[in-house]
Amino acid sequence: MKVIFAGTPEFSVPALQALLDSSHAVVAVYTQPDRPSGRGRRTAESPVKRLAMQANIPVYQPTGLKSADTQAVIQVLQPDLMVVVAYGLILPPGVLRVPRLGCVNLHASLLPRWRGAAPIQRAILAGDAETGVCLMQMEAGLDTGPLLACRRCEIGESETGVHLHDRLARLGAGLLADSLDALEHGALTAQPQDEAGASYARKLDKSEARIDWTDSAVDIARKVRAFNAWPVAETRYRGRQLRIWEAQPRPSEAGASPGTVISSGREGFEVACGEGCLLLQKVQLPGARAVSAADFSNAHPLEGVCLGDS
Repeated sequence: MKVIFAGTPEFSVPALQALLDSSHAVVAVYTQPDRPSGRGRRTAESPVKRLAMQANIPVYQPTGLKSADTQAVIQVLQPDLMVVVAYGLILPPGVLRVPRLGCVNLHASLLPRWRGAAPIQRAILAGDAETGVCLMQMEAGLDTGPLLACRRCEIGESETGVHLHDRLARLGAGLLADSLDALEHGALTAQPQDEAGASYARKLDKSEARIDWTDSAVDIARKVRAFNAWPVAETRYRGRQLRIWEAQPRPSEAGASPGTVISSGREGFEVACGEGCLLLQKVQLPGARAVSAADFSNAHPLEGVCLGDS
């Protein structure tokens, strides 16, 4: 097959590599335009663009796909299939109709649960026991197309968003690699999604990272895990931002106001929550590196401190 690949972030890279390693020809890669990144705000290429350039694949970076000129380029390429993995742009009907076998999307959830931009983090936040990846035939709706193949995996009790992201990226690449020949020969049967089980994974916002200590320790721990490595759960310590990279819920009731540091030791320091306690294990102040909570408590006074106070 002649395949066009569309993707942008690191999650898309294993899937593109799987295509490059296959017997099929990647005739073009579409990725979002280069954008400022990092503290220096230097213009950066997407991870997908870097891999495509290393493989000498033509790269296209339109700001959108609705223009006649952009769609004419895709038509000239005469693709048999378009594979989309976390591209970040909507494919209009004019593009969906071009490939002979249509467009397929690799999505990081067990659809129809967690359609949308942040399925990995939303699954952790909700306390889901499992997730997975799905390959679907694309249509005009957002992640609503019929399912071609899925693979499931458990979510570890202490698994972070970044770790689950990497696992699902590899799982998705394997699913795609194993599905390519079946796609070529029409051997996959598309199954409609069950709308009754649909849920929406809205895009993450930095404002969600602020911890409300009146929440339960279990819910706060899920937030810490889900938002590692972005946007990173945070609270206030003596008027300064304190980012929390690792934490574990404890069932004991503190009998103290939510946010109060109630003990510290070699494992870290415990903070009272609306229900239970949270053991902070790895934290970070602005301009400093992340350190163990035990080291932090040795260097900073914690007795009587109530986190979250401005």
